[in-house]
Amino acid sequence: MNMGIPDIAYWLLRLAVFLGGISLVTYTVLSGIRIFVLPRPARVLVFQLVFNGFRRLFDMRARKAETYADRDRVMALYAPVSLFFIPIVLMSLVLLGFMAVYWAISPLSLVESLKLSGSALLTLGSFTNAAPLLMIFEFTEALLGMVLVALLIAYLPTIYSAFTRRETQVQLLEVRAGTPPSPWELIARSHRNGELTHLRDFWADWQVWFAEIEESHTSLAALAFFRSPRPDLSWVTAAGVVLDSASLFLSTVDTYREPRAAFCIRSGYLALRQIAIFFEMPHSEDPAPTDPIAIERDEFEEACRYLESQGVPLLPDREQCWRDFAGWRVNYDKELISLAMLTMAP
Repeated sequence: MNMGIPDIAYWLLRLAVFLGGISLVTYTVLSGIRIFVLPRPARVLVFQLVFNGFRRLFDMRARKAETYADRDRVMALYAPVSLFFIPIVLMSLVLLGFMAVYWAISPLSLVESLKLSGSALLTLGSFTNAAPLLMIFEFTEALLGMVLVALLIAYLPTIYSAFTRRETQVQLLEVRAGTPPSPWELIARSHRNGELTHLRDFWADWQVWFAEIEESHTSLAALAFFRSPRPDLSWVTAAGVVLDSASLFLSTVDTYREPRAAFCIRSGYLALRQIAIFFEMPHSEDPAPTDPIAIERDEFEEACRYLESQGVPLLPDREQCWRDFAGWRVNYDKELISLAMLTMAP
């Protein structure tokens, strides 16, 4: 029997819908693997759309807050809520993809295809079809639904384990650097306690911390938006305090030169740069020592006066100290400011 043009168009439509459904399911599964399994940076459109959409909503709410503590309380829910909706969106895409498949290969209506897809995905069994081909796709969809849920269950302990390691160092910094932490207070307290010349382990510990956040905050991108338990603490602020402390130590404090402080700065700006690149934030590829920084000369002088009042020995040439400090700071200045804006850090 010869098929007319309308019949050919009808079957071509069915074929296109079938291939579209298979493509949507494949894309969704690969997106889930990139989000929950792949141990390397990967930009996933679904992840970006969900987080960007909720960011607009939370920003609107945060702008109405009167104090930073109120804004912090609002934004504390941003990452958990966004992450909660990631598997819902993924499973919804799987549901739509299989609905298209069922409609394309069977006489089911769109509503019946939706019922069959939802029943299979959620393993309800309330709506089934005895056709062998449909049963194969039903079982496949049910398996994919369970796998997505299992991936989320395995993902949460991983992200909270990384969060705990990050926040342990952030809170320990308060012991040395005060509340809220500051680089001049870190140096002053170290001097008062006789540890100013014994900070090798401190710089080494933070060098490791920077390496860990570079890996965790790009492969587990949601972690960057998980806020510290207290509004006056932040992983971005802690990074800035440590890096500025090392810059002040190397440029201004009159003591022996500690190479681990320099390595800590390098580890820090490399980590912040990779995180900024991942989130497509402004960053410096190869800054010059004379490039402008966000710190004003008056702020630097104020920090020096405080250190002098605490008895910290400083180098006499303040002009050279400022140039050296700016030369260190320029390596991470733009990345630090960009990430502070991204995470709404204190």
